[in-house]
Amino acid sequence: MHPHGIYVTGTDTGIGKTVASTALLHALRAGGAQAVGMKPVASGCVATAAGWRNDDAMALLAASDPQPAYDDLNPYALPLPLAPELAARDAGVQVELSRILQAHARLRRMAPQVVVEGVGGWAAPLSAALMQAELVSALGIPVVLVVGLRLGCLNHAILSARAIVADGCRLLGWIGNAVDPHMERRDAHRAMLDSRLPAPCLGWLPHQVTADAADRSRYLVNPLPDA
Repeated sequence: MHPHGIYVTGTDTGIGKTVASTALLHALRAGGAQAVGMKPVASGCVATAAGWRNDDAMALLAASDPQPAYDDLNPYALPLPLAPELAARDAGVQVELSRILQAHARLRRMAPQVVVEGVGGWAAPLSAALMQAELVSALGIPVVLVVGLRLGCLNHAILSARAIVADGCRLLGWIGNAVDPHMERRDAHRAMLDSRLPAPCLGWLPHQVTADAADRSRYLVNPLPDA
């Protein structure tokens, strides 16, 4: 595994990036590594006595060991559940690459592995002036693609993989997540994904509404490939 960790992106929004990221954190920890999560930009937060908090970021925090300061794990907590560019604009916030990199550096001093969860799909902007590919390049880490297993996933996965590579980033592997429990011919789709994506499958997460992250980590069949 790359010493800086990995960047988790997805074929779309709502396809299980947090599910996969927390499972990866537990798998890394089970392998003997200290690992912390990071959600650089999160839109859709609730007000608490400690400040704005995002559910996905809190899940990453719970799966981290050691547990970092929330503001380092989630430097930009944006209140409205909108695309980050719109949520930041409405909050009067300017998302800056330097602030994210500084927070990431503090996390790396805590743990050798940082699992960074992106926003939406790969081409979703982090801000009006910052694309995810730019952040990944600045961090110098490879990418894991979460494929939401439902009708249309072949197109979304192939296009996402091509975009990641075209943007000059390294696709380390992909994880299938069964977002549609009624998907027909799931195994056939898996075989087609295996034959077409230019990176190995790292795991195949079943549809589990109540399973915790530690339990899901056992479905990661190859969580620590060599970078």
